[in-house]
Amino acid sequence: MDSSNWTSVSHFVLLGISSHPEEQIPLFLLFLLMYTINISGNLSIITLILSAPRLHIPMYIFLSNLAFTDICFTSATVPKMLQNIFSPTKVISYTGCLAQTYFFICFAAMENFILAMMAYDRYIAICHPFHYPMILTRMLCVKMVVMCHALSHLHALLHTFLMGRLIFCADNRIPHFFCDLYALMKLSCTSTYLNTLMIHTEGVVVVSGALAFITASYACIILVVLRMPSAKDKWKAFSTCGSHLTVVAIFYGTLSWVYFRPLSGYSVTKGRIVTLMYTVVTPMLNPFIYSLRNGDVKGAFMKWMSRIQTLFFR
Repeated sequence: MDSSNWTSVSHFVLLGISSHPEEQIPLFLLFLLMYTINISGNLSIITLILSAPRLHIPMYIFLSNLAFTDICFTSATVPKMLQNIFSPTKVISYTGCLAQTYFFICFAAMENFILAMMAYDRYIAICHPFHYPMILTRMLCVKMVVMCHALSHLHALLHTFLMGRLIFCADNRIPHFFCDLYALMKLSCTSTYLNTLMIHTEGVVVVSGALAFITASYACIILVVLRMPSAKDKWKAFSTCGSHLTVVAIFYGTLSWVYFRPLSGYSVTKGRIVTLMYTVVTPMLNPFIYSLRNGDVKGAFMKWMSRIQTLFFR
């Protein structure tokens, strides 16, 4: 394309999920409700863990970090989406778009790493139960969480920097509800070869590396559990992993479907629907998935409610 036809884009237009006027209010109410449930549910998990001394162990330290990540992950996209539903322009600035891309990638990577850490926690708890306190010390947990944050920010910085190098044409309409990598790359007038290469190399290493670690952890867990003589012990061991495996399946299944395909085969419509799963639905469901299947969390919740009842109704 002739470079004289390129124009400097100062803003983008987020077209959102639907262009039908009659669907705007139901969509706004639906996603506002889901966002409210996400924030309140994950904040409740964090508050429960902080207020219950018995939950100050590695498993719940990682769970509280997952809850924090889910809040930030959804907040990177949903508030702007809700604002744009009733906005006549649906505009996001070029800088705001890059910032949204950065935080979206950062917290997606952070969720990826935290799920891997939680798998390691389950591996130590089931395969080396007597050495659990000596292996997963508080200091090691802090170092793992700090490393998770550092790697996530470096990962996001790389892809945001590559996105900032692209030149965009006159068409600045993004057929999505946020500044998604592939949706932006589709609008670029310049080659996206390096961006695609990094997604399919560094991006695949980040995601598949964590997923391979999770798979290896559960392979060891299964081998240990199958050697247990008691069916009750087997069921107890597997039940402690059920919540984590459910979240892993939803998160990695939808993430891989959207990003680890050729750019030419990317469908904005399908990608938009699947992206909603891991950006809105999964973070909203995580508190329920973990709390409903976890006796410690349910016990802490009942004590918390009992204290609130005593405080206000004594």
